[in-house]
Amino acid sequence: MTDGDKNSRTDRSSEPDKKPTALQKPEQLHPQQQNAEQEEAWTRREESSRAPDAVAGQQPREGQPDGLEQNDENIRSATKQAGFPIIGIGASAGGLEALKTFVAALPEKSGIAYVAIVHTHPDYTTMLPNLLRKKSKAAVVLLEDGMPLAPDTVYVPPSNRDATIENGIIRLQARASKTELHMPIDIFLRSLATDRGEAAGCIILSGTGSDGTGGVRRIKEEAGVVIAQSKVSARHPGMPGSAIDTGLIDYVLEPSEMPGRLIDYFRHPSVIRSKKSEEDPEILNRIIAFLDKQTRHDFSLYKKSTLVRRVERRMSVNRCLTISDYLHFLHRTPREAHALFQDLLIGVTNFFRDPEVFDFLKENVLPDLLFRTGSEDRFRVWMPGCATGEEAYSMAILLIECMEAVNIKRELQIFATDINPTAIEKARLGIYLKNIATDVSPERLERFFTPQGNHFRVKKELREPVIFAEQNILRDPPFMNLNLLVCRNLLIYLESAAQAKAIPLFHYNLKPGGILFLGTSESTGHFAELFEPIHKKFGLYKKVDARNRLQSKFQFPSGRRRTDRFETARTERLPAVQDGIENAVERTLLDHHTPPCVVVDPIGNIVYIHGRTGKYLEHAPGKPSIRLVDTVREGLRPELAAALRQAGETRTAVRKPGLWVKTNGDFTHVDLTVKPLHSPSQPDRFMVLFEEVHYPEEEAGTGKKNLPGRNDPKTGADGKRVNELEVELDTLLHNYRSTFDALETSNEELKSANEEMHSSNEELQSTNEELESSREELESLNEELSMVNSELHNKIVEVEEAYSKITEVLNSTGVAIVFLDNDLMVRRFTLEATRLINLIEKDVGRPIEHISHNLAFDRLTETIRRTLRDLTPYEEEVVTRDGHWYRMRIIVHRTEKNTIEGVAMTFINIDAQKAAQAKLEEYSEKSKSLPTY
Repeated sequence: MTDGDKNSRTDRSSEPDKKPTALQKPEQLHPQQQNAEQEEAWTRREESSRAPDAVAGQQPREGQPDGLEQNDENIRSATKQAGFPIIGIGASAGGLEALKTFVAALPEKSGIAYVAIVHTHPDYTTMLPNLLRKKSKAAVVLLEDGMPLAPDTVYVPPSNRDATIENGIIRLQARASKTELHMPIDIFLRSLATDRGEAAGCIILSGTGSDGTGGVRRIKEEAGVVIAQSKVSARHPGMPGSAIDTGLIDYVLEPSEMPGRLIDYFRHPSVIRSKKSEEDPEILNRIIAFLDKQTRHDFSLYKKSTLVRRVERRMSVNRCLTISDYLHFLHRTPREAHALFQDLLIGVTNFFRDPEVFDFLKENVLPDLLFRTGSEDRFRVWMPGCATGEEAYSMAILLIECMEAVNIKRELQIFATDINPTAIEKARLGIYLKNIATDVSPERLERFFTPQGNHFRVKKELREPVIFAEQNILRDPPFMNLNLLVCRNLLIYLESAAQAKAIPLFHYNLKPGGILFLGTSESTGHFAELFEPIHKKFGLYKKVDARNRLQSKFQFPSGRRRTDRFETARTERLPAVQDGIENAVERTLLDHHTPPCVVVDPIGNIVYIHGRTGKYLEHAPGKPSIRLVDTVREGLRPELAAALRQAGETRTAVRKPGLWVKTNGDFTHVDLTVKPLHSPSQPDRFMVLFEEVHYPEEEAGTGKKNLPGRNDPKTGADGKRVNELEVELDTLLHNYRSTFDALETSNEELKSANEEMHSSNEELQSTNEELESSREELESLNEELSMVNSELHNKIVEVEEAYSKITEVLNSTGVAIVFLDNDLMVRRFTLEATRLINLIEKDVGRPIEHISHNLAFDRLTETIRRTLRDLTPYEEEVVTRDGHWYRMRIIVHRTEKNTIEGVAMTFINIDAQKAAQAKLEEYSEKSKSLPTY
């Protein structure tokens, strides 16, 4: 160390403390999926749309305003309706370091408000605001009840209060008494999603457990932005890992990268809504078509506003400036189609959502509905759009409790369906985070759920009645004969045309007097006459008879869109078919020389009718049906049903000759043929042909088959009836054998499947027992670790108290003491020592030779080393540069075990002794000059 360094070190105590330098603003990073070409395009457009000094990574010139508030018109337009963005930050164990890094990277002006929710003990006064102020350029404020939020500020709630937000105003409420169920991050994020919508966001930092996961779902449902800390950078990855596992996270980043990405996200222009062009609707249709191709789900009947919001949100996440850019990005990035699909589904739910509605349903609707169900009948429920199953299990709990309350027993069958296969798989597992304790009462948790670590698993009693399946209500066959149909918060995302198909379908699926349960924001709309309202506010309706109203057809193929912009025009420009002699001959032959026929789908629904079929088909009184078997005349039904079944099994033509059909009091003889219709565009279709036959007059005794309607005595009225009964009996016997064989085959398959299920169940039971044993061992180990941790904590407290007392005693003696280790590093010193040696608190751990002193003694370091080497004490009187005298004593520091751990230097002020000695010497000199007698 040079003399100059010593001098600067010596004068350090006189300099004022400098404020730590904040971290520089991080560069705005691009998603990993984007390539170099996308990076360049973004940079060029970004620079051209902003002032030169506002480009990311540069500081504005002096005199120019900084941040979004003054510089960026895009943010003002984006947040004009929703207000400035508010970000909820959740952190727990290990989250303090991440939170400090985050606020250190915040610019002074960002246009965003931040609320940091941290797990703390209610009896502990939080020091978090003071800790964050040392790192943050933005203001840090402790929240108070009724405080309005403002941008460019970080807010921290008190330790003993839970924060919520309402109309931009903070509300503080007392914490729940049960700490194990306390989820303060979820509480705030749910209220934030409701209050801010698209202008809301959340960040999940390091922590254990799963607090914040429910809030992530609610923020995502409202199209907000969600960010999680990367597991690698998190000290405890439990909380961010739980959020990432939901599949809803937009960005996984390190804390220092988050502020730049947030600012960039909210700076992104609302290109679809604010910059509409003629090509946008067409490109949106192309996006829907591409999504249909990738996921096999058609979103063309979803509300355009919902589609626009979700596509716009994905554009902001991926930093695409125009909708055309996003279409190209969608084609280049395979994962983006799945991400957009998940965003459009909005599969967010929770147990007993709107609890007052479920209470009303249990008290006023379900008892009567259960009583009206026969004791031998199943109580059937269909729940389309079930997402991850929380609402399906909620309804199962409600029905089980209601049956016990009214003392009746019915077999439950709950069909829960959704178009999202990932959500269906999660629902089938029936495993949910412990966060559900905020929505499910302790009594229900104990009865219907089994705790498994950080999760709850539904018990067998609750799992068995619920059947989960992937199904689309606008495309796939529905479930019939329902007592209750629950479709909450699905219709609000569909266009009116789709609602006009779905609501009559629901009416058709319900039994007479069945209940339709919609969301609180939904209604039956233009089909009010189909349902009698029970409670409109709660979305509860009862089916009424509506025979006089024309029923809708219940086949909802989604169809295919023309994705080529020129295809529609090309189709419209096709010339009409020339009406030549060939076509006229063909039509005449078809009309007069081909039998009438009906084309049906695999389940027997009529698809197409050719020719005059009035002799063979008629509609029965009551509700109209499109099933062919329900519309054929007397005499054809059993044979037609058997022929359709046989043709479907063998995929070959089936012919039933000589059938009779009763038409207007007479009989017509028909040859019935069912054959597969081979068409690439219409697979799995069958053609049913009706060929009327005329038998010639036969002489009696010719051996020909006697036909009904003859005047022969053998074939009179009685004979005709006998022949009819014989034919019908043969048909019934044939159908019975066929059905019996099919039933036997099904029974064998079911037995085999049942045996496999039993075997799998035994294996699962064994695995479950092993897991239970492991869980108990872990719990025991955890208790032991908790006890050890408690003891260590007490020891630390005792050591701290002892150290504090020793320091107080040493300081009170007025003796300058400095302790050094074997390497001459400073370990401890008293306050008096700072007058002799320029020590500060940060010097602990530094070599003593690097620190300047005020002693007129140049051999201090050498003397200390010699003492440590020779193990002999050293004592000398030294003087400071300002003339004060001290007795310096350097001794070896030994422990109780006689181990050398360094040296101890003591300095005792001897100014009084030196003054007395000087006076004594002065008196001695004076006495020598006196005369002697």
